[in-house]
Amino acid sequence: MTRTVYVNGEYLPEAEAKVSIFDRGFLFADGVYEVTSVLGGKLIDFAGHAKRLQRSLNELEIANPVTEDALLEIHRELVRLNGIEDGLIYLQITRGAADRDFVYPKDATPTIVLFTQAKPGLADSPLAKTGMKVISIEDQRWGRRDIKTVQLLYPSMGKMMAKAAGADDAWMVEDGHVTEGTSNNAYIVKGNAIITRHLGNEILHGITRAAVLRFAREAQMVVEERPFTVDEAKAADEAFITSASAFVMPVVVMDGQPIGTGQPGNVTARLREIYLDEMRKAAV
Repeated sequence: MTRTVYVNGEYLPEAEAKVSIFDRGFLFADGVYEVTSVLGGKLIDFAGHAKRLQRSLNELEIANPVTEDALLEIHRELVRLNGIEDGLIYLQITRGAADRDFVYPKDATPTIVLFTQAKPGLADSPLAKTGMKVISIEDQRWGRRDIKTVQLLYPSMGKMMAKAAGADDAWMVEDGHVTEGTSNNAYIVKGNAIITRHLGNEILHGITRAAVLRFAREAQMVVEERPFTVDEAKAADEAFITSASAFVMPVVVMDGQPIGTGQPGNVTARLREIYLDEMRKAAV
């Protein structure tokens, strides 16, 4: 079946979708994006993604071309048109097309693009049972990582570094402290405490992160929002990541060294169970 995508107000076969070569997303990475998971044909934490989208647009002074209600209907229609049971919806909004100039154009119309990716069994990844391996790399990204922009070249390079090292992902390190994974937030568990970096310009304000920490506190778990070092991570009892597509995923090896027992831990497993259960209940 030909995939149907959404471009600037139209639902089109993917082969017919076009964006201008003068689009600033292409020329300057002048745009933002969101990825929303679909489980059982319903959207996971859509409101959170819509809120963060608006924040990212505000930070870059890009006008939002659609209302939140309209955006929800576009997501639902793409799920319907493409028969998505489990999968992802990718959304990108750029400043639009204009003659190439570093200065923001005054009259550009924002470009909006959405497409689906079918991922059968998205919530049943084998990694949830075996755990991930990560390596540590220097964080060489720009300083406004709290804005979810489309400039993802260094995270992509980080993924390739991990692949070359026989690992699943890389945790980026700045001033000796872990910031986050290449496409996820990073956590360790020590004793009865879940430790993850506090919010700031250094990391993405993860939507899954917010939900998981809320559920953890509701379950009377101790949460510490502070930086942690690579050595702390290697000496932790457990480690895990969160993201919209991985949910809660255990990390069992860092730089070739087992974390804890080298197997997924009980805290991580419980958080994944709680998150998926609660998000399925609240899905739209």
